[in-house]
Amino acid sequence: MSATFQPALRQRGDFLRVAWAVCREEWRALRRSAVAVTAGTLLLVLTVAATLVSWESMRAVEAERAHLQHEADEQWNSQPDRHPHRVVHYGHYIFRPLSPLAFFDFGVDPYTGHTLFLEGHRQNSANFSDAGQSSVLLRFGQLTPAFVVQTLTPLVIVFLAFGSVARERERGQVRLLIAQGLPGSALLAGKLASHAAVALLLVAPALAALALIGIADPSVRPHAAWMAGGYVVYVVVWALAAVLVSAATPRARDALLVLVGAWIVTVILLPRVMPDVATAQVPRPTRIETEVAIHKELAAFGDSHNPDDPHYKEFRRKVLAKYGVSRIEDLPVNYGGLVIEEGERLTSALFVRHMHEEFERQQEQAAIVAAAQFVSPVLALRRLSNALAGTDRASHERFLLEGEAYRYRMVQALNALHVNEVRYQNDRDQRISKSFFQRLPRFVHEPVGLPTVVEQHVRPALAVFALWLALLAGGAWWLARRLEQGASAR
Repeated sequence: MSATFQPALRQRGDFLRVAWAVCREEWRALRRSAVAVTAGTLLLVLTVAATLVSWESMRAVEAERAHLQHEADEQWNSQPDRHPHRVVHYGHYIFRPLSPLAFFDFGVDPYTGHTLFLEGHRQNSANFSDAGQSSVLLRFGQLTPAFVVQTLTPLVIVFLAFGSVARERERGQVRLLIAQGLPGSALLAGKLASHAAVALLLVAPALAALALIGIADPSVRPHAAWMAGGYVVYVVVWALAAVLVSAATPRARDALLVLVGAWIVTVILLPRVMPDVATAQVPRPTRIETEVAIHKELAAFGDSHNPDDPHYKEFRRKVLAKYGVSRIEDLPVNYGGLVIEEGERLTSALFVRHMHEEFERQQEQAAIVAAAQFVSPVLALRRLSNALAGTDRASHERFLLEGEAYRYRMVQALNALHVNEVRYQNDRDQRISKSFFQRLPRFVHEPVGLPTVVEQHVRPALAVFALWLALLAGGAWWLARRLEQGASAR
């Protein structure tokens, strides 16, 4: 190595030329390493395979969702003339559309579900998740570009960089180079630049996939750019950390142990343990417990079938007073429909309140997990990636709330038909035209705007990366001085 540096070393003070010479020499060493070339090649092939498999999987899922939504709409429109309350219980399916970037990072979609069945008097949670319907293999993780870059790429970076400085120190080359006048800062800068470039090369297929999606669909181009930026910073942080650990440890073996341990803790252990910690700190009722609580509160509202029930007795009094009549039979509208409308108003408010309470508990748990992102950058990256791909928890909750709001509007529109188009006498034997049902508006789900995503998720994640980069820069400065002092002391 020293012979290679000789031309550059003669120009003392030319920091960039010396660092560039170190960088080129490190690249030459990596190209000559069969292990490095093989590991890098395998990771590139794996990233390409994950991209193609994920793209095909999401394309198939989206096509199936579009087909099922079309089929559900056709079934809704093909209903015969019916009593409106039968249509309330006939129900309707809605599907959450996928972002074009969802192929890159599945997020929570496989576990939360993406389909709602809307029916009157019921709280409809998402169901039919991929995880619930797939084989057991899905529970071992999914081969997506996000998984490869978040989990496997740092490990390959570690194996490529752990000996970058420590191995040369063991051979005595670092002391020799610094004794010849090579600044420690230039040595580290060259090493850092070299391995940062290697890290970028390793994620190049994933970045290319994001670029292609951005070109094909301009609506997600800014999302893809932010996502690519987040992944670039993430792998660069790992590359810099690996080189600095190599510079801080006396032997390459020690550096490898430290780096692999850091990978296990930050990439595997913390993302797995922190949700359990959050669950212990903020317990959430099970689905059955929630349903029991809702049924208890529903029972407290009153019984619409009981003429002496206090709530509905008072409701009947107000309705009769409003229309200036003394008997239900004299009302110009269908009293049975009014009772159902009132019941739906009460139950829907209860459903929404419980949903918000559950979302608040989940947010408290998420805040506990997010606190660990300062130690585990992969948590920050997942937050950024999931949000930009539209596959995060917030997107799922928004779908549930919008679905519940749509269900309420649809059911109340049918109840309004019951009130105004169906006579009170012989109520159950009457039918109204199917054209009323066909004119009801369909569910539309718009994605969250990019400014909101950036404000709530991207900036906090980038702040974590900025902190890490600042710490690594400080560590690099300190280690450079330590290398020079160590060489001069001998």
